[in-house]
Amino acid sequence: MNQKLDKVKQNVIKCTKCELAKTRTNSVPGKGDFKSDVIFVGEAPGKNEDKNGEPFVGVAGKKLSAALEEAGMSREKVYITNIVKCRPPKNRVPKTIERETCQDYLKQEIAIIKPKLICILGNTVFNSLLGGSEIMKFRGKIVQKDNQLYFLTIHPAATIYNQKLIEVLNEDIVKLFELIKELKNDKKITIDIEYSS
Repeated sequence: MNQKLDKVKQNVIKCTKCELAKTRTNSVPGKGDFKSDVIFVGEAPGKNEDKNGEPFVGVAGKKLSAALEEAGMSREKVYITNIVKCRPPKNRVPKTIERETCQDYLKQEIAIIKPKLICILGNTVFNSLLGGSEIMKFRGKIVQKDNQLYFLTIHPAATIYNQKLIEVLNEDIVKLFELIKELKNDKKITIDIEYSS
C-alpha cells in the first residue's frame, strides 16, 4: 500500500464532513493497485459496500469484476473508488453538496495514482466530473479535460435491470484496456471530446 494513499484512506474512514457520516455504517475508501493505469469511479457505496467498507462488493461489483475478467484483467490490478465515500440513505443519488464535500478525496487519489485513464461509470459520475449527461450517447468515448483522459461507460448496476447492457459494458471495458495498451506504447489515440478549462 502506498503511504500517501493510506493516509487518504484513513481520512476517509474518519471523515465527518457531511451529513452522510451520521447514517453510514462504514465509509468506503477506494481500493486496488496504486500503480494502476486506470481508476474506475462509481457513484456511491450501496448496502454491501456500507457493510463491508469496500467499494463495488455487491451485485454491481460482481458485474464489474466479470467485465474485467472478460477483458483479461483482474480487480487486483486496477483501482476502484467512488465520487462519494459514504452510502446515501436508501441508495438515493448523492446530493451536489455531498459530492462537492467529498471531491477532495477523489482528487487526492487521482494525484497519487496518476492513471492514464479515468473510467467514468454512469451518469452521476459523468455529471460530477465533466458536467455531462446521457451516458448512453457518449459511452465508449474518450474525453480530455485538464490533460487528464477519461473513458465513459455505463454503471455496472444498469446491467442488473437490463441484461442487454452486459454486452455494452463488456465491449466498453475491452475497448478501455485496448486504449490503455496503446497509451503505454506511446501511440496517439483519438480524443472524442475535449474540454477547455
